[in-house]
Amino acid sequence: MKVILKEDVQNLGSMGETVNVADGYGRNFLLTKRLAILATNSNLKMVEHEKKLIDKKKEKIAEHFTKIKNNLEKTEIIIPVKVGENDRIFGSITSMDIENKLKESGFNIERKLIDLDNPIKELGVQTVKIKLSKDIVAEIKVQAVPEV
Repeated sequence: MKVILKEDVQNLGSMGETVNVADGYGRNFLLTKRLAILATNSNLKMVEHEKKLIDKKKEKIAEHFTKIKNNLEKTEIIIPVKVGENDRIFGSITSMDIENKLKESGFNIERKLIDLDNPIKELGVQTVKIKLSKDIVAEIKVQAVPEV
């Protein structure tokens, strides 16, 4: 029996694939759980059309994130911090501090998108990654300067 998967099925295939399965498995499991539909000509055309729509939507989203990435990479975040002797920072700069400075600059970036392995504990310029999507990562420069 040939079926078109409507969802990802473990050890069988991913959404939109046409696969051959045993009649009983297809009829009793995949079709009843609405994980697949029969592979008829009209269903194949419908799935192809839906794939094209999804691809167009993904392209638009990727373009949007690329624009945001380009704008982010042009900005430099300057965070004034309190320092002690030998220019040691009291505390550290966290992703929350970076998020707040980005919001002041006009970017609405959530803290969970900021990929900061360890809080910044030194003066100077650090490169911080921001994961906008699975494939698009922006790198911004964060500069820690002594507070006046």
